[in-house]
Amino acid sequence: MRKLGCLGLIVAGLLIAGLVAALRAWGGEGPLEEPVAVVIQEGETLTDAAGTLEEAGVIRSQSRFLLFARFLGNNAPIRTGEYEMPARVSQSEALRILQEEPPIQRFVTIPEGMPAVLVHQRLMATEFLTGEIPVPEEGSVLADSYAYERGESRADVLARMQLALDEELAALWAARSEDIAVSTPEEAIILASIVEKETAEPSERPLIAGVYSNRLRIGMRLQADPTIIYPITQGRALGRRIRRSEIDARNDYNTYSMAGLPRGPIANVGREAIEAVLNPAETDALFFVADGSGGHVFAESYGEHRENVERWYDLRRQRGEMD
Repeated sequence: MRKLGCLGLIVAGLLIAGLVAALRAWGGEGPLEEPVAVVIQEGETLTDAAGTLEEAGVIRSQSRFLLFARFLGNNAPIRTGEYEMPARVSQSEALRILQEEPPIQRFVTIPEGMPAVLVHQRLMATEFLTGEIPVPEEGSVLADSYAYERGESRADVLARMQLALDEELAALWAARSEDIAVSTPEEAIILASIVEKETAEPSERPLIAGVYSNRLRIGMRLQADPTIIYPITQGRALGRRIRRSEIDARNDYNTYSMAGLPRGPIANVGREAIEAVLNPAETDALFFVADGSGGHVFAESYGEHRENVERWYDLRRQRGEMD
Protein backbone atom coordinates (compact mmCIF):
# COMPACT_ATOMS: atom_id res chain seq x y z
CA MET A 1 0.00 0.00 0.00
CA ARG A 2 2.88 2.32 0.87
CA LYS A 3 4.40 1.64 -2.57
CA LEU A 4 1.08 2.42 -4.26
CA GLY A 5 0.84 5.65 -2.31
CA CYS A 6 4.33 6.66 -3.37
CA LEU A 7 3.53 5.77 -6.96
CA GLY A 8 0.40 7.92 -6.80
CA LEU A 9 2.41 10.84 -5.51
CA ILE A 10 4.91 10.43 -8.30
CA VAL A 11 2.15 10.33 -10.93
CA ALA A 12 0.47 13.35 -9.38
CA GLY A 13 3.77 15.17 -9.35
CA LEU A 14 4.39 14.35 -12.95
CA LEU A 15 0.90 15.54 -13.90
CA ILE A 16 1.40 18.78 -12.01
CA ALA A 17 4.80 19.29 -13.59
CA GLY A 18 3.30 18.59 -17.01
CA LEU A 19 0.49 21.04 -16.39
CA VAL A 20 2.94 23.70 -15.25
CA ALA A 21 5.03 23.12 -18.37
CA ALA A 22 1.94 23.31 -20.56
CA LEU A 23 0.85 26.55 -18.94
CA ARG A 24 4.30 28.00 -19.45
CA ALA A 25 4.32 26.92 -23.10
CA TRP A 26 0.81 28.31 -23.60
CA GLY A 27 1.50 31.65 -21.93
CA GLY A 28 5.20 32.04 -22.58
CA GLU A 29 7.02 33.94 -25.28
CA GLY A 30 6.49 32.73 -28.82
CA PRO A 31 8.99 32.42 -31.68
CA LEU A 32 7.92 35.51 -33.63
CA GLU A 33 10.85 37.91 -33.96
CA GLU A 34 9.05 40.86 -35.57
CA PRO A 35 5.39 41.95 -35.69
CA VAL A 36 3.40 40.40 -38.51
CA ALA A 37 -0.12 40.76 -39.89
CA VAL A 38 -2.19 37.62 -40.37
CA VAL A 39 -5.43 37.39 -42.30
CA ILE A 40 -8.30 35.14 -41.26
CA GLN A 41 -10.65 34.60 -44.19
CA GLU A 42 -14.42 34.27 -44.01
CA GLY A 43 -15.41 30.72 -43.05
CA GLU A 44 -12.02 29.66 -41.69
CA THR A 45 -11.98 27.38 -38.64
CA LEU A 46 -9.60 27.49 -35.68
CA THR A 47 -7.66 24.72 -37.38
CA ASP A 48 -7.27 26.88 -40.48
CA ALA A 49 -6.24 29.85 -38.35
CA ALA A 50 -3.66 27.76 -36.50
CA GLY A 51 -2.15 26.78 -39.84
CA THR A 52 -1.97 30.45 -40.79
CA LEU A 53 -0.28 31.29 -37.47
CA GLU A 54 2.28 28.51 -37.95
CA GLU A 55 3.02 29.59 -41.52
CA ALA A 56 3.53 33.20 -40.35
CA GLY A 57 5.92 32.07 -37.58
CA VAL A 58 3.62 33.15 -34.76
CA ILE A 59 3.50 29.63 -33.28
CA ARG A 60 5.79 26.63 -33.62
CA SER A 61 3.21 23.90 -34.07
CA GLN A 62 -0.35 23.93 -35.39
CA SER A 63 -1.24 20.67 -33.63
CA ARG A 64 0.21 21.75 -30.27
CA PHE A 65 -1.59 25.09 -30.48
CA LEU A 66 -4.90 23.35 -31.16
CA LEU A 67 -4.35 20.97 -28.24
CA PHE A 68 -3.57 23.83 -25.86
CA ALA A 69 -6.48 25.89 -27.20
CA ARG A 70 -8.86 23.01 -26.59
CA PHE A 71 -7.90 22.49 -22.94
CA LEU A 72 -6.53 25.88 -21.86
CA GLY A 73 -8.34 28.35 -24.11
CA ASN A 74 -12.00 29.36 -24.17
CA ASN A 75 -14.69 28.43 -26.65
CA ALA A 76 -15.22 31.91 -28.14
CA PRO A 77 -15.18 31.87 -31.95
CA ILE A 78 -12.37 33.46 -33.91
CA ARG A 79 -13.22 36.42 -36.13
CA THR A 80 -12.40 37.16 -39.73
CA GLY A 81 -10.15 40.03 -40.74
CA GLU A 82 -6.55 41.16 -40.54
CA TYR A 83 -4.79 41.09 -37.17
CA GLU A 84 -1.36 42.27 -36.07
CA MET A 85 0.62 39.81 -33.98
CA PRO A 86 3.32 41.49 -31.87
CA ALA A 87 6.82 40.06 -31.58
CA ARG A 88 7.17 37.18 -29.09
CA VAL A 89 3.39 36.94 -28.72
CA SER A 90 2.34 33.92 -26.67
CA GLN A 91 0.01 31.26 -27.99
CA SER A 92 -2.67 32.25 -25.48
CA GLU A 93 -2.42 35.92 -26.49
CA ALA A 94 -2.51 35.02 -30.18
CA LEU A 95 -5.80 33.19 -29.62
CA ARG A 96 -7.19 36.07 -27.58
CA ILE A 97 -6.33 38.53 -30.36
CA LEU A 98 -8.23 36.43 -32.90
CA GLN A 99 -11.23 36.13 -30.55
CA GLU A 100 -11.46 39.60 -29.02
CA GLU A 101 -9.42 42.28 -30.78
CA PRO A 102 -11.01 44.34 -33.59
CA PRO A 103 -9.40 43.66 -36.98
CA ILE A 104 -7.02 46.18 -38.49
CA GLN A 105 -8.91 48.87 -40.38
CA ARG A 106 -7.36 50.79 -43.23
CA PHE A 107 -8.74 54.02 -44.68
CA VAL A 108 -9.19 55.45 -48.15
CA THR A 109 -10.02 59.16 -48.43
CA ILE A 110 -11.99 60.83 -51.20
CA PRO A 111 -11.38 64.60 -50.93
CA GLU A 112 -14.11 67.13 -51.67
CA GLY A 113 -14.16 68.02 -55.35
CA MET A 114 -12.45 64.84 -56.59
CA PRO A 115 -13.89 63.81 -59.99
CA ALA A 116 -15.03 60.28 -60.73
CA VAL A 117 -12.01 59.40 -62.88
CA LEU A 118 -9.70 60.15 -59.95
CA VAL A 119 -11.95 58.30 -57.48
CA HIS A 120 -11.57 55.27 -59.74
CA GLN A 121 -7.82 55.79 -59.93
CA ARG A 122 -7.52 56.07 -56.16
CA LEU A 123 -9.57 52.95 -55.46
CA MET A 124 -7.66 50.93 -58.03
CA ALA A 125 -4.37 52.03 -56.43
CA THR A 126 -5.50 51.34 -52.84
CA GLU A 127 -3.51 48.40 -51.51
CA PHE A 128 -5.12 45.23 -50.21
CA LEU A 129 -8.44 45.85 -51.98
CA THR A 130 -9.49 43.26 -54.54
CA GLY A 131 -11.29 43.19 -57.87
CA GLU A 132 -11.97 45.62 -60.69
CA ILE A 133 -14.52 48.45 -60.78
CA PRO A 134 -15.68 50.77 -63.57
CA VAL A 135 -15.39 54.53 -63.28
CA PRO A 136 -18.33 55.45 -61.02
CA GLU A 137 -21.03 57.85 -62.11
CA GLU A 138 -19.91 61.42 -61.54
CA GLY A 139 -21.22 62.87 -58.28
CA SER A 140 -22.34 59.48 -56.92
CA VAL A 141 -19.77 59.26 -54.10
CA LEU A 142 -19.77 61.18 -50.82
CA ALA A 143 -16.36 62.75 -50.22
CA ASP A 144 -15.15 61.35 -46.91
CA SER A 145 -12.75 58.83 -45.36
CA TYR A 146 -13.82 55.18 -45.45
CA ALA A 147 -12.52 52.24 -43.43
CA TYR A 148 -11.85 48.98 -45.21
CA GLU A 149 -10.31 45.64 -44.36
CA ARG A 150 -7.62 43.74 -46.17
CA GLY A 151 -9.09 41.56 -48.89
CA GLU A 152 -12.34 43.56 -49.17
CA SER A 153 -13.56 44.13 -52.71
CA ARG A 154 -13.34 47.52 -54.37
CA ALA A 155 -16.95 47.09 -55.47
CA ASP A 156 -18.08 46.81 -51.84
CA VAL A 157 -16.11 49.90 -50.79
CA LEU A 158 -17.47 51.91 -53.71
CA ALA A 159 -21.02 50.79 -52.90
CA ARG A 160 -20.51 51.98 -49.33
CA MET A 161 -19.35 55.39 -50.58
CA GLN A 162 -22.40 55.70 -52.82
CA LEU A 163 -24.80 54.59 -50.09
CA ALA A 164 -23.26 57.22 -47.79
CA LEU A 165 -24.11 59.91 -50.34
CA ASP A 166 -27.69 58.66 -50.75
CA GLU A 167 -28.25 58.68 -46.99
CA GLU A 168 -26.60 62.06 -46.41
CA LEU A 169 -28.45 63.68 -49.30
CA ALA A 170 -31.80 62.33 -48.10
CA ALA A 171 -31.24 63.72 -44.60
CA LEU A 172 -30.07 67.13 -45.82
CA TRP A 173 -32.84 67.41 -48.41
CA ALA A 174 -35.43 66.79 -45.69
CA ALA A 175 -33.94 69.70 -43.68
CA ARG A 176 -33.54 72.10 -46.64
CA SER A 177 -34.49 75.75 -46.45
CA GLU A 178 -37.58 77.09 -48.18
CA ASP A 179 -37.29 78.84 -51.54
CA ILE A 180 -33.97 77.32 -52.53
CA ALA A 181 -32.84 77.60 -56.15
CA VAL A 182 -32.74 73.87 -56.88
CA SER A 183 -35.85 71.76 -57.21
CA THR A 184 -34.56 68.20 -56.85
CA PRO A 185 -31.86 66.35 -54.87
CA GLU A 186 -30.12 65.66 -58.19
CA GLU A 187 -29.90 69.39 -58.93
CA ALA A 188 -28.56 69.95 -55.42
CA ILE A 189 -25.63 67.63 -56.16
CA ILE A 190 -24.93 69.38 -59.47
CA LEU A 191 -24.81 72.81 -57.85
CA ALA A 192 -22.87 71.47 -54.85
CA SER A 193 -20.22 70.10 -57.22
CA ILE A 194 -19.73 73.58 -58.70
CA VAL A 195 -19.50 75.12 -55.24
CA GLU A 196 -16.97 72.45 -54.30
CA LYS A 197 -14.75 73.26 -57.27
CA GLU A 198 -14.98 77.02 -56.81
CA THR A 199 -13.52 77.27 -53.32
CA ALA A 200 -11.16 75.44 -51.02
CA GLU A 201 -12.32 77.56 -48.07
CA PRO A 202 -15.09 75.73 -46.16
CA SER A 203 -16.41 78.98 -44.69
CA GLU A 204 -17.08 80.35 -48.20
CA ARG A 205 -19.31 77.54 -49.40
CA PRO A 206 -22.63 78.99 -48.13
CA LEU A 207 -21.85 82.40 -49.65
CA ILE A 208 -20.80 81.00 -53.02
CA ALA A 209 -23.91 78.84 -52.96
CA GLY A 210 -25.88 82.02 -52.25
CA VAL A 211 -24.35 83.80 -55.26
CA TYR A 212 -25.14 80.94 -57.62
CA SER A 213 -28.63 80.59 -56.16
CA ASN A 214 -29.24 84.28 -56.87
CA ARG A 215 -28.11 83.82 -60.47
CA LEU A 216 -30.31 80.77 -61.00
CA ARG A 217 -33.37 82.59 -59.67
CA ILE A 218 -33.04 85.48 -62.13
CA GLY A 219 -31.97 83.37 -65.10
CA MET A 220 -28.43 84.74 -65.11
CA ARG A 221 -25.69 82.46 -66.42
CA LEU A 222 -23.58 80.89 -63.70
CA GLN A 223 -20.33 81.47 -65.61
CA ALA A 224 -18.43 78.97 -63.46
CA ASP A 225 -14.95 78.26 -64.83
CA PRO A 226 -14.93 74.64 -63.60
CA THR A 227 -17.86 73.87 -65.91
CA ILE A 228 -15.72 74.93 -68.88
CA ILE A 229 -12.90 72.65 -67.79
CA TYR A 230 -14.95 69.53 -67.04
CA PRO A 231 -15.71 68.45 -70.64
CA ILE A 232 -12.03 68.92 -71.49
CA THR A 233 -10.42 67.00 -68.62
CA GLN A 234 -13.32 65.15 -66.92
CA GLY A 235 -12.49 67.13 -63.81
CA ARG A 236 -8.71 66.82 -63.73
CA ALA A 237 -6.64 70.00 -63.43
CA LEU A 238 -6.38 71.88 -66.72
CA GLY A 239 -2.81 72.97 -66.09
CA ARG A 240 -3.08 76.16 -68.12
CA ARG A 241 -5.31 79.19 -68.64
CA ILE A 242 -8.71 78.68 -70.22
CA ARG A 243 -8.74 79.59 -73.92
CA ARG A 244 -11.25 81.94 -75.50
CA SER A 245 -12.50 79.14 -77.74
CA GLU A 246 -13.22 77.02 -74.63
CA ILE A 247 -15.14 79.85 -72.99
CA ASP A 248 -17.29 80.15 -76.12
CA ALA A 249 -17.73 76.38 -76.57
CA ARG A 250 -21.30 75.15 -76.58
CA ASN A 251 -21.96 71.93 -74.71
CA ASP A 252 -24.09 70.60 -71.87
CA TYR A 253 -21.66 71.70 -69.17
CA ASN A 254 -20.34 75.14 -70.11
CA THR A 255 -22.28 77.62 -67.99
CA TYR A 256 -20.72 80.54 -69.89
CA SER A 257 -22.60 79.56 -73.03
CA MET A 258 -25.91 78.55 -71.45
CA ALA A 259 -28.17 79.49 -68.58
CA GLY A 260 -29.05 77.09 -65.78
CA LEU A 261 -27.22 74.10 -64.40
CA PRO A 262 -24.97 71.79 -66.39
CA ARG A 263 -26.41 68.41 -67.29
CA GLY A 264 -24.69 66.64 -64.41
CA PRO A 265 -22.21 67.01 -61.54
CA ILE A 266 -18.62 67.94 -62.29
CA ALA A 267 -17.12 66.35 -59.16
CA ASN A 268 -17.93 64.40 -56.04
CA VAL A 269 -18.99 66.45 -53.06
CA GLY A 270 -18.86 66.44 -49.28
CA ARG A 271 -21.62 67.03 -46.79
CA GLU A 272 -20.78 70.73 -46.28
CA ALA A 273 -21.20 71.62 -49.95
CA ILE A 274 -24.61 69.92 -50.10
CA GLU A 275 -25.68 71.67 -46.94
CA ALA A 276 -24.48 75.02 -48.36
CA VAL A 277 -26.66 74.59 -51.45
CA LEU A 278 -29.69 73.54 -49.43
CA ASN A 279 -29.15 76.29 -46.84
CA PRO A 280 -27.30 79.04 -48.72
CA ALA A 281 -26.21 82.29 -47.14
CA GLU A 282 -28.60 85.20 -47.57
CA THR A 283 -26.77 87.65 -49.81
CA ASP A 284 -27.41 90.13 -52.61
CA ALA A 285 -24.06 89.33 -54.21
CA LEU A 286 -24.02 88.17 -57.83
CA PHE A 287 -20.28 88.15 -58.44
CA PHE A 288 -17.05 86.96 -56.85
CA VAL A 289 -13.39 86.81 -57.77
CA ALA A 290 -10.24 85.54 -56.08
CA ASP A 291 -8.73 87.86 -53.49
CA GLY A 292 -5.18 86.51 -53.73
CA SER A 293 -5.12 84.87 -50.30
CA GLY A 294 -7.02 81.70 -51.13
CA GLY A 295 -10.47 83.19 -50.69
CA HIS A 296 -12.78 85.43 -52.72
CA VAL A 297 -14.19 88.94 -52.66
CA PHE A 298 -17.90 89.34 -53.42
CA ALA A 299 -19.86 92.09 -55.16
CA GLU A 300 -23.49 92.99 -55.75
CA SER A 301 -22.96 95.06 -58.92
CA TYR A 302 -20.97 94.44 -62.06
CA GLY A 303 -19.13 97.74 -61.64
CA GLU A 304 -17.96 96.78 -58.18
CA HIS A 305 -17.01 93.36 -59.50
CA ARG A 306 -14.88 94.87 -62.29
CA GLU A 307 -12.94 96.87 -59.70
CA ASN A 308 -12.33 93.67 -57.73
CA VAL A 309 -11.19 91.91 -60.90
CA GLU A 310 -8.74 94.69 -61.72
CA ARG A 311 -7.26 94.48 -58.23
CA TRP A 312 -6.86 90.72 -58.71
CA TYR A 313 -5.16 91.27 -62.08
CA ASP A 314 -2.82 93.86 -60.56
CA LEU A 315 -1.86 91.40 -57.84
CA ARG A 316 -1.18 88.68 -60.40
CA ARG A 317 1.00 91.06 -62.43
CA GLN A 318 2.99 91.86 -59.29
CA ARG A 319 3.51 88.15 -58.78
CA GLY A 320 4.62 87.67 -62.36
CA GLU A 321 1.62 85.53 -63.24
CA MET A 322 0.31 87.91 -65.93
CA ASP A 323 1.88 90.30 -68.44
